[in-house]
Amino acid sequence: MMDRSADASGVLEGTDIGAQKDRVVTEEEWLQKWETGNIGFHKEQGHPLLQKYLDVLLNGRSGLRIFFPLCGKAVEMKWLADMGHSVVGVEVSEQALKEFFAEHSLPYCKEPVPEISGAKKFQSTSGNISLYCCSIYDLSSSIVGKFDGVWDRGALVAVNPCDRQRYASLMITLMEKNSSYLLVTVSYDPNKHKGPPFYVPECEIKSLFGNHCEIKCLQKVNDFSDRHRQWGLDYFLEVLYILKFVA
Repeated sequence: MMDRSADASGVLEGTDIGAQKDRVVTEEEWLQKWETGNIGFHKEQGHPLLQKYLDVLLNGRSGLRIFFPLCGKAVEMKWLADMGHSVVGVEVSEQALKEFFAEHSLPYCKEPVPEISGAKKFQSTSGNISLYCCSIYDLSSSIVGKFDGVWDRGALVAVNPCDRQRYASLMITLMEKNSSYLLVTVSYDPNKHKGPPFYVPECEIKSLFGNHCEIKCLQKVNDFSDRHRQWGLDYFLEVLYILKFVA
């Protein structure tokens, strides 16, 4: 019997992720998406939910260290750096990182990461944006330090469902005391679309992170578009959570 709970939008949210639990997208497939420009997930104008809830993430603090997991070429990295924060991202596609610096006309230098074989670090000349080109699972707090804030959009939902526990465990080790983690998930019928992005129900957020932080759902947004209709869906929501890691 599938557990269903009605949420604020009136859509019934199921806890069952269906056949998605066995779905695997390889690193090569992600690299291919960047090479072919198949990056419908990239938002050129930035994400409205980060603009709306930025104050919740920053909580009146300046000069924070903010982490962008699976960052792609997210424009919000530039916004936050321009506000005086220090931004760190990780991304498997070198092309994505080069496009980020090119599109913002930012000079950068590239250097190897001694602790990670084959990894490269792209750092803006100004020093406030450091983007690692490697698997996120190669990172640790000894390499990148800990963070005051995280913007996770298109990251947890892009991770293979079988890797979510590993991903969450890593993210927890990267959080400072009194840090905030803004997490965007997506909600749709997982039996109608194979993903990514993958469907992550609220009960799974609680089981992944609940022992380490306070979790609050901030907003659910109807994000349904022609793209989702073509996927065979009849609804598609973005769900924003704040995870507060209290001391």
